[in-house]
Amino acid sequence: MLSDQMPPSIRPKTHLTRPGRPISLLMSSAVLAFLATLLLLMAACRSADQSLTPLPGTDVRAGQQVEFMAAATPLAVAVTSSGFVPAAFGSPLDPTPTPTPAPSPTPPTTLGPPLPPPTPVVAVPPIDFDAAREAAQAKGLDLAHVKIGFHTGPGGNHTGIGDYFRKLNDAGVPIFLKSVDDPGKILELQQIMSANRAADRFVPHTMVYRLTDARYEDPFYNYATSPEQAAAISWELNRSNWSTSLDKSMVWFETLNEPGRIGRNGVYHVDRLGRFSLATAKLAVAQGYRYAAFSWEPGQPEPEDWEQPEVLEFLRYAAEHPDQVAVALHEYSLSPNYIVPPAPTEEGDPPAYPYAVGRFQALFAVCDKYGIPRPTVLITEWGWAFNALPEPEAALQGIAWASWLYAAYPTVKGAAIWYLGRGTDGIHNQTQRLIAPLADYAVSHYYLYDPGLGQIDAELFRPQQPTLLNPQLSDNWPTPIPRPGIMP
Repeated sequence: MLSDQMPPSIRPKTHLTRPGRPISLLMSSAVLAFLATLLLLMAACRSADQSLTPLPGTDVRAGQQVEFMAAATPLAVAVTSSGFVPAAFGSPLDPTPTPTPAPSPTPPTTLGPPLPPPTPVVAVPPIDFDAAREAAQAKGLDLAHVKIGFHTGPGGNHTGIGDYFRKLNDAGVPIFLKSVDDPGKILELQQIMSANRAADRFVPHTMVYRLTDARYEDPFYNYATSPEQAAAISWELNRSNWSTSLDKSMVWFETLNEPGRIGRNGVYHVDRLGRFSLATAKLAVAQGYRYAAFSWEPGQPEPEDWEQPEVLEFLRYAAEHPDQVAVALHEYSLSPNYIVPPAPTEEGDPPAYPYAVGRFQALFAVCDKYGIPRPTVLITEWGWAFNALPEPEAALQGIAWASWLYAAYPTVKGAAIWYLGRGTDGIHNQTQRLIAPLADYAVSHYYLYDPGLGQIDAELFRPQQPTLLNPQLSDNWPTPIPRPGIMP
């Protein structure tokens, strides 16, 4: 912490002559003239000081003090900032944020009580979603689609994914798609989006892409560089290796994967993550890209990590650019059997809701606390376990519950089921069996939700097992087994 004491005052030197020697009249006049000039200079300095750009506050954390030269001021004044060092003063492409005092909660617009959970609607397709939305909005509600999609990658088993794309797109249902390394499926969906544009038709599909080689993440972990320098190196390295066929106006890009709260050097680095993410976001926005930051692993971060000053600065910027800056999260149940496991009874049991799936609500609660609009959230990995998931009927029960949860939050754009790319223990073959059932579910279900802003209450969504009840449907119901159901 900086000292609150000011430097000692500079007092006039009173012994300017040798003892015993009188000062002449001429010398007295010179001294008076000097004092008058000094007073004028002090007044001028006071005026100039009042015109200086306000400097950062002194509330900084130990080990993060750097010298900062105030920009856009008549004089360069050295002070200690909260760790931000502008690289190019006044440049619109400068990725470094302006120093700010440690943020404190900003009273938001008064939040009302928690909003009621969405109402699931099941209908025989084709559904006129535009008419359903208009009817909902006439009642003060809005319509949300099923937001669960797929995570693809090299190899694996993608049989039926093209039919899935076409079925949802033709029905007007947005698709959520994540891919790593192999952009092929994204390019296929991108082509569908381009055809929609040409036909003056808009279906808001969401696509996310990342390169997985460690060298694309290494710049962040080079602790010899500042977070802003690391962001510039990382961004250029990733950007120059993305397929030039990917449309940056359609595709979101990630540059990190599961960085953890503790760095490779064993030191807490969430503050570095915040600065790195903000710097990268500013570069992406300046160049017309869409950037998804963090890509936190399941069970992270802790709620208090969102309150780090550097992370709050990023969240404010993300809220100002919801179409170009997002928060990427990974939500797994860590159970091969349930998307919401039963309450743990012994050590090693999977965590209960909302510790894993549903954890994003902690982010929104912090944003509400600080008066920050809830940012765009992309759940770029989602599912059960890394190498296993339930049989399709049980899996669809979990999908039904999660779709109901995410429908309540319009800034959550979707979640990508892990994994259609080549993976451990044949996970790609297990996941492939969900393609057709999920397509049927997505075109026959939607949700009506209150578009207002209420307090976060995760308990409203705590499910009872099972999460999907099987209604009695007529024999001519068009959806094959596993049949869709209604929420409890």
